[in-house]
Amino acid sequence: MTDQHTKWRFTASIAVLLLALIGLGVRLAFLHLGLEEKKRDGFEKARSLEKKINPGRGIICDCKGENNILALNLFVKDVCADPSLIVKSNQVVKVASVLADKLNLPSDELAIRLNQPDKRFAYVKRMVRQESVAELEKQRIAGIFYQDTTARYYPHGSFMCHIIGFVNHDGIGSAGIEQQMDKYLRGSPGSIESRVDALRQELYEERSHYIPPLDGANVVLTIDQNLQYIVEKALDEAMIQHHAKGAWVIVERVKTGEILAMASRPAYDLNEFTTADNHVKLNRSIGLVYEPGSTFKPAVIAAALNEGTVKPETVFHCENGAWMYKNRVLRDYHAYGHLTVADGVKKSSNILTAKVALTLGDKKIHRYLSAFGVGLKSGLDLPGEENGILRSPSEWSGISATRIAIGQGVAVTALQMVNMISAIANDGCLMRPYVIRQVQRSNGTILVDTKPELLAHPISPETAAVMKKLLARVTEDGGTGVKARVEGYEVAGKTGTAQKPVNGGYSSTAYTASFLGFLPVEDPEIAMVVVVDEPQPVHLGGAVAAPVFSKIANQAVRYLDIQPFKDNRTIARKNVVVSYKNAMPSRHLVVDNSGMVKRDGFQE
Repeated sequence: MTDQHTKWRFTASIAVLLLALIGLGVRLAFLHLGLEEKKRDGFEKARSLEKKINPGRGIICDCKGENNILALNLFVKDVCADPSLIVKSNQVVKVASVLADKLNLPSDELAIRLNQPDKRFAYVKRMVRQESVAELEKQRIAGIFYQDTTARYYPHGSFMCHIIGFVNHDGIGSAGIEQQMDKYLRGSPGSIESRVDALRQELYEERSHYIPPLDGANVVLTIDQNLQYIVEKALDEAMIQHHAKGAWVIVERVKTGEILAMASRPAYDLNEFTTADNHVKLNRSIGLVYEPGSTFKPAVIAAALNEGTVKPETVFHCENGAWMYKNRVLRDYHAYGHLTVADGVKKSSNILTAKVALTLGDKKIHRYLSAFGVGLKSGLDLPGEENGILRSPSEWSGISATRIAIGQGVAVTALQMVNMISAIANDGCLMRPYVIRQVQRSNGTILVDTKPELLAHPISPETAAVMKKLLARVTEDGGTGVKARVEGYEVAGKTGTAQKPVNGGYSSTAYTASFLGFLPVEDPEIAMVVVVDEPQPVHLGGAVAAPVFSKIANQAVRYLDIQPFKDNRTIARKNVVVSYKNAMPSRHLVVDNSGMVKRDGFQE
């Protein structure tokens, strides 16, 4: 009995000794290999918080500033989860059910997302309104926490959509002003280093590091919200009335190049940009090229007048409506005999314009069209502007000059067309168009302050004065643009009805109807281009686009307080930044502080 007791005590002692040695070995291993430290670090990491603080994105507003906000931020929260904590508490199904009910999410998908024991972070739902989060916070659900963020919001939906653009789900500007000015709007992020409790809520008293974010700057546009509304309403009515495929309008201030309104149809809701097709997102005013038809004729007529190859009273035979040139026939919509250049513009004679073009020759035509900005980006401060198409004279055929003169075989953007007519209205000065007036921080620091910029001087002031008179006759009785009239104002302009090109020729059913004009003629203030794509069944520019011009201009002159006549003309061309490129003739142009235009030191 005693021997057995001794044997048992001996065995137990050996076992205890072995256990002690094993424990000591494990402890030594932890200390030697750093496992204890790693465990402690893991715990500390689980209780620590390091995060980036996104800055508030700057607002976008119209020319009136912060009184008319077009894009702003909503303060929202991302609902986040610690799946490992939820799994350990055996609350996956219950938590998924509560979240699904409060956030309108499918509970089965949530349960799958939360049932990840090795994962410490997962988004439940991003950009949740504050009121919804407040309901969740009352539940105090273990493993659910919230991160402050902002969501971009467009209070007017589809209004001005192609100008404003949108911000994608990663916070990056992806169209329009949002894309163009993203580096200013987005600001600079801040950061936080702190600790959290078991519910992943920050312990503010243990915050060790905090760098506040720098909010983005605000962008002020040249667009006038009220005028933009007038334009968009008129476009919507035209789309319905003429069963059109699309339509677009640009209103530009003649003397400065400021874009006062720019609209394109079809449109889309900026708050639902993910549901819009790419063709709907296209800003047709600058991103779609088309053959302009007869609205292109003023550029060629102005070039010939400037070169002195014709005068307004010069007479051409219009071949009674059909002219055979180099074995190709060119027709007029109406048959005419002899017409002066002045009457040819008023009647929109293709044959007269083609014959005028031949007095210039290919190289001069190309040089003047380039000086007007055809085939070149204007430098507009919006993404998506196309060059248009103006081939080199070396690529022209024997009849190219006669076809380009009437707006065939050349492709333009609506912006190029309104710039061209503005240059004629502006004494021959071509201005760079712009939509961004100013960029400034909330403290008032100005980062960008856009000034009018002169690009070229394609025709002389004298030629421009003659062209204004000729284009004014287009809206008189007997002209093609009588429906563009504005009561009490003299309107100058040009109609266009262009057959759309198809494989091997031109369509006999699809047309682009347009009107290009400015007012008042004596001292032009605004210019406008109206384009309606494939109107049905009426397709003439004078019947489709000219009335839209009239409807918009009638309201615009009153809203902008534009007077019909002025006794003392004042041309606001001060503070112009000269960038004399693509100009014809190619000499440096000087604009002095008095607003007078000089070339090579000689006053014009």
